[in-house]
Amino acid sequence: MLSISQIVEKIIAHQPFLAEALVEGLINVSSLARKIQPEVKQYFGSEVKGGAIVMSINRLIPKMKGKIAHLGTEVVVRDIIVRSQLVDYTYKNSSTLIEKHTDLLRAIGPNQEFFYTMVQGVFESNLVVSQSLAEQVEEIFEGESLLSKSGRLSAVTLKLPDENAQQAGFYYHILKSIAWAGINIREVISTTNEFTLVVNDDAIDKTFSVLKNLGQN
Repeated sequence: MLSISQIVEKIIAHQPFLAEALVEGLINVSSLARKIQPEVKQYFGSEVKGGAIVMSINRLIPKMKGKIAHLGTEVVVRDIIVRSQLVDYTYKNSSTLIEKHTDLLRAIGPNQEFFYTMVQGVFESNLVVSQSLAEQVEEIFEGESLLSKSGRLSAVTLKLPDENAQQAGFYYHILKSIAWAGINIREVISTTNEFTLVVNDDAIDKTFSVLKNLGQN
């Protein structure tokens, strides 16, 4: 059976923003204890006094400080590239799907004006392309199982220095900033030194602003 302290830690661990606010002293511990008391009681199986929860939270804060300190705070971005008028396709994987990707790349050729990314998962593959390629995609991929299609999308790509790959919590700071801004991410595309977020067209200005200011905090 879990102890009260273990239950409190489990509840807070599922809310990283809450943990960070606690460490920064932005949350009243007594108020938080009252808020999570019903959930603690549900886990514990019997009545739990608020004072016991307060003590557990206070003991947990130094532990969380150590974890958050290891995440670092600096985000270095070399360049930001914005692309608009994108379409997102998701196809079910098949024995012929890679051949279709090859055919599409051959049709595009060396033209750098187009946006094109492909990510192959275990069961499905994702394709994000410029709107101007939509007709070619749908013609070449005809016969494949289309799981979803979304338009009116834009992408922000961060070009990153090599050292960012060695920084613990680097992507956490990016995604935290986006989440705090209330921006819905449609797709995440990542390579060693590039990180791309695909969002709805109406969120692109806000997304660019948040990412642009990351390295200035």
